[in-house]
Amino acid sequence: MTVDLFETTYKGKKVLVTGDTGFKGSWLCIWLKELGADVYGYALPPLTQQDNFVTTKLQSHIHHQDGDIRDKEKLVAYFKKVQPDFAFHLAAQPLVIESYHNPHYNFETNLMGTVNFFEAVRETSSVKVAVNVTTDKCYQNNEWVWGYREIDPMGGDDPYSASKGCSELITNSYTKSFFSKDETCHVASARAGNVIGGGDWADNRLIPDIFRAYTSKQALTVRNGNSVRPWQFVLEPLFGYLKLSEKLFRQGKTFSGGWNFGPGAFENFSVNDVVNELKKNINISVELPKSQEKLHEAGLLKLDITKAVNQLNWKPRLNFEQTIQFTVNGYLHELENSSNLYQSRVEQIKQYCNA
Repeated sequence: MTVDLFETTYKGKKVLVTGDTGFKGSWLCIWLKELGADVYGYALPPLTQQDNFVTTKLQSHIHHQDGDIRDKEKLVAYFKKVQPDFAFHLAAQPLVIESYHNPHYNFETNLMGTVNFFEAVRETSSVKVAVNVTTDKCYQNNEWVWGYREIDPMGGDDPYSASKGCSELITNSYTKSFFSKDETCHVASARAGNVIGGGDWADNRLIPDIFRAYTSKQALTVRNGNSVRPWQFVLEPLFGYLKLSEKLFRQGKTFSGGWNFGPGAFENFSVNDVVNELKKNINISVELPKSQEKLHEAGLLKLDITKAVNQLNWKPRLNFEQTIQFTVNGYLHELENSSNLYQSRVEQIKQYCNA
């Protein structure tokens, strides 16, 4: 059993992850640590005691600095102190509904946070590779039945999606303006779908809502049951980010630009499909929402992953049923025995690598 799909790329290297207290960021730090990297995190404190960062006791395994991505001076100072080889930007306001409630904070965090990240990279000569992690929602969504390609236009109607489209434009601007010469940092962006897995307890997300309903023995309220999303177990896109970063490190600017990481072309399922598959594993009841409030969310989102499959030697390792099973196992490990959850997460990484 192994966690290393990347030769020795990260062994002994300093890797800085913004957003390490978040769901994906905490999982990425665990994987990097097990690859032998010296991991540094910069993020706001965890929101709750349920957060993966807290329950895995991640702070005892990595170096962590509390900080707001909007604070440019503090972020730049931390970069200069750490002198990282790799930098991954995952700090963000990550929720569509929250972006409606507080659009100013959403745009300030997701736009200026991206600018501050690249300013820190620009002022720290040690950084050889920088990856900005955005989302499938960065594309102008026309509800097409085919997947969006990396060359399709950025867009977004709701504040969250618009902010992520802007983050991509900022990445492109910095790449062309400041990181185009061979001796400069190699930069890319990574766009993933709806990422699920143990350790995510954010509000207004389907899987956390399901397990909150399960633990409280309450009915689950499902909104937008027919919406189709590119569901992925959390390690699928992280595998992509690490492969992309490895390619940038070893082969340079050939791998700059945007990259999609999603399920296969025939592995896109609706909210109802996810609920029904989960019901095979845990006992939950479902009801329709009582409120009639209807905020705009895309009905259909798909990503074309041809570029990553052909050029990065990356492809999804799990089918839909396996994705749900890995997710269920991750939550149940936490709910039933959280005494050494860090090692439980490591075991899931090993299982994924050997899938």
